[in-house]
Parts: sequence; structure tokens; C-alpha cells
Amino acid sequence: MPIQAAFMVPHPPMIVPAVGRGSESQIAATTRAYEQVADEIASLKPETIVIASPHSVLYADYFHISPGKKATGSFAKFGASRVSFKETYDEELTSYIGDLADERGLAAGPLGERDRSLDHGAMVPLYFIRQKYDGFRIVRVGLSGLPLTDHYRLGQTIRDAVDELGRRAVFIGSGDLSHKLQTYGPYGFAPEGPAYDERIMDVMGRAAFGELFDFDESFCDKAAECGHRSFVILAGALDGLSVAAERLSHEDVTGVGYGICTFYPGEADSSRHFLDAYLARAEADLAKARAAEDPYVRLARLTLENYLCEHRSTEIPGDAAELAGVLYPEVIDPVSDPARQTIDPVSDPDRQAHEPGAASDSRCGILDSCRTLLKDKAGVFVSLHKHDRLRGCIGTIAPTTGSIAKEIVRNAVCAATEDPRFDPVTPDELKWLDISVDVLGSPEPIDGPEDLDVKRYGVIVTNGHRRGLLLPDLDGVDTVEEQIAIARRKAGIREKEPVRLERFEVIRHH
Repeated sequence: MPIQAAFMVPHPPMIVPAVGRGSESQIAATTRAYEQVADEIASLKPETIVIASPHSVLYADYFHISPGKKATGSFAKFGASRVSFKETYDEELTSYIGDLADERGLAAGPLGERDRSLDHGAMVPLYFIRQKYDGFRIVRVGLSGLPLTDHYRLGQTIRDAVDELGRRAVFIGSGDLSHKLQTYGPYGFAPEGPAYDERIMDVMGRAAFGELFDFDESFCDKAAECGHRSFVILAGALDGLSVAAERLSHEDVTGVGYGICTFYPGEADSSRHFLDAYLARAEADLAKARAAEDPYVRLARLTLENYLCEHRSTEIPGDAAELAGVLYPEVIDPVSDPARQTIDPVSDPDRQAHEPGAASDSRCGILDSCRTLLKDKAGVFVSLHKHDRLRGCIGTIAPTTGSIAKEIVRNAVCAATEDPRFDPVTPDELKWLDISVDVLGSPEPIDGPEDLDVKRYGVIVTNGHRRGLLLPDLDGVDTVEEQIAIARRKAGIREKEPVRLERFEVIRHH
């Protein structure tokens, strides 16, 4: 049996009268819509309500599904301890979701519980539902720092578990919208705030779930949204089905966006396998980008392929033409290409006579880069992204090997296997990796932040033996102050401790 229905709802504690003490009247439209949702759920009489909440236990690389038989909670920290809950978990469904996730290589399950009490992301919808309907159990699901694609896969896994167990179940995607809608709001205003609310309400109101993947992470961060990943899990729970969607309400009077939509699944619809469609587009885009990668990035990718798939290190040829042939066998044959030893694009004035046309220019450019890779030294950072999220980044401020090529080889492996923020990259992830290589210029001392430009210069902060670096022109880093603060944190240097500043430029290779 598929999910009976799904609901996108907010979770402002103030909507509960004992908490709001009259202020809930500001969001009367949200209250009316919530009561309609509760009525609809009561009419469906689900056995289980699955609630995805941003305020449940959250990990960077794991979806926590709350374990145990029961859970309690109250609005005590919001001044309303008498509004309390005693909920029973659907243990069989919780366990089965975890088992299916494990089979599919999805990091989800009941491990790592830090707080057994119900969070307000679950309690606010339960407050309205309990007034209309009783006799159900719950499954409480946390979000994670994993890509949106994994959140969608979790939704698919929940759907399949519900279907295979024959549960009558509804899904609640709990989440506020932007927290930066009004200057008088608790988080202030950002132009991305209202832009996010308008866009998400349009997407969800049309059940155009494929467009959820198009929200840039930096845009969402600037909008200070809360529920986007909950909504993506909701979308996954309705994958492959036609959906009747209705937008019930949207309010932003408190400076935080509250939106409510309802979703009722219909017949199977092959055009609504949104994750498959997104991955197909992403794979095609990455394949096109890989074809255009320059020698720096090609060397990093070859290094990862050799190391992760064949468990061997990458040997660097001593000759530029040989290196070019290894990296671009479709362009340069290191054995038979008659131009490989004879063309010097700098000193040979007759190179066009040797090899006229675009193919010649391409080969000469590749050879130029390969010469530089072999003869120059520099600090190098290798950055890996997967589905637009950082997957690893390791680098050196100054050269530690005999060439840029060797620096790339070393740091590519380290970025994939030794970045402490991430699990090691696996071979099946290789095709999804977007790789960039930053070659650092020499650092120069500066007098202060006024000598920095967040788009042009990276920064190095130093206090004694502690040293932190941040590259220039990074998504989500828009001011020099942010740049310095992040570099300080990376070095473990507190805000008020003095630092010596240096700046550097990079050549970024994609």
C-alpha cells in the first residue's frame, strides 16, 4: 500500500496557544490550514504517521531514525510544560526502513540517539493531529548533511517499507521556510529569503518535485531555510506517482515563512521518477565537463581512478609529451605523434606549418600545460564536489614535492581518503565527482583586511604555530570578514587573538 497522503507543514511553537499567549493570532491563516490538515489525516485514519523533522537528531553523514517503543515531550522550554505528548513508535516499520536503507547503501537507522524527547518539529504537527485523531503510532526521522539526492532516496526507502509492510501511513514533511523575510524578524532580512519562499511555494504547490534539486546550497543557506530537506524526503516518498497537490497557506508576518501544502498520490506515472531524471542529467553534464578538463584536473582524476579502482599509485612520466599522451590518448599518441618532440609553442615560429588547425592548437596547449606541470613547483589544493556539495579538500600552502604534477597526485589521494570531515571516497562515487585544482601563488604579507578581496585573494592567518588558509572565490563566502573568520576557525585561533595576515592568488583549474 503506497503512502496515503503527504503534508508539508511548519512548526512554529507560537502557534500553540499556551506558547503564543495571543501572538498566535498573527498567523491565523496557518492555524486554519493546519486544522484542515488534521481533519484530512483524521479522515484517512492512518496506522502510522512518519514525521521528518529538522530538529530531530541530526548528523552530517547519517539519517537518524528514532528507536525504542515510546517517546515523550513537552513545550516546557517554550513556557508551556502542560502541553505534553506520549507517543508510541512503530517499531516494525522503523526497523524495516533501517534494513532497507542498509541494503541500499544508504546511511540511515536507529544508531546514535542523543535525545529521546520529542522535538518541536514533531510536536507542533502532533498538537493539531491529536485534537482530531488518535490511535496511530509514529516514526520520527531526522535530516542529515548528506546531499539532497540521499534525502530523496530516504523518502523512496520509507515509501517502499510502508508498501511492503502494507501500512496505512501518511508522511509529514515538517519545516519552516526562510527565516530572513523581514527586517524586524528574529534573524533579520536577506533578499534570498522572500525569493526562497516564493520559489518553494511555487514548486511544492505544483508538486514539481524535480525542481527541488535545483535549489543551490548557497542560496538556501543565505535564505536561512529550515525545511528544504524534509520536503525532499517527502518528494521521494511519492516518487513515480501522479500527485494532486494543493497549496493551503503561506505567511511571512513574523519574519519566518510558514507554508502548508497537501499531496495525494494517484496512479503510477513514469514521468515522475525525479531522482532518476536528475541523475541522468547530472551524469551527462559531468561527462561533458570531463571531456573539457584541462591537464591539471585530468591528472587528479586519473590519480583517483588508479588509486581507488586499481589500488596503485600514479607514476609521472619525465617527458611532457609522454604525460600528455597518458592524459589525452584521444588527442596525442605518445608513441607515434610526430609532433610530440618537435613543437615548442613558445620558441617555434613555424608551429602552424607543422600542424595547422584547431587540433594543432589543442595539442600545443596540452603540451604547454604538461611542461609546466613537470617543471614548476607550487602549493596545490585539490577539491572534490559531489552533487554540488563538498566531498573532500586537501592542499599544501607551499610546494612539498618536486613538481606541480607530483603535488596534484599526492593531494588528490589525500582529498579523497584523508579529509577528516568525510568518509573516504568510494570507487562508485568517481563518476559523480566534480574536481578542481587550485595552484597557489606565493603568499605575501599584508597590513590588514583592507588589502583583501574575497573573490581575488585567498587568505592565510597565522598565530604562532597555528596557521589557517582559505581559498578565494568560494560559494557562500561573500565578505572578507567571513573569509578571515573561517580561516581562524580552521586554525583554532580565537576571534580576539592577534593574527598575521597573508594573501595569495590562485589559478583555478576545472
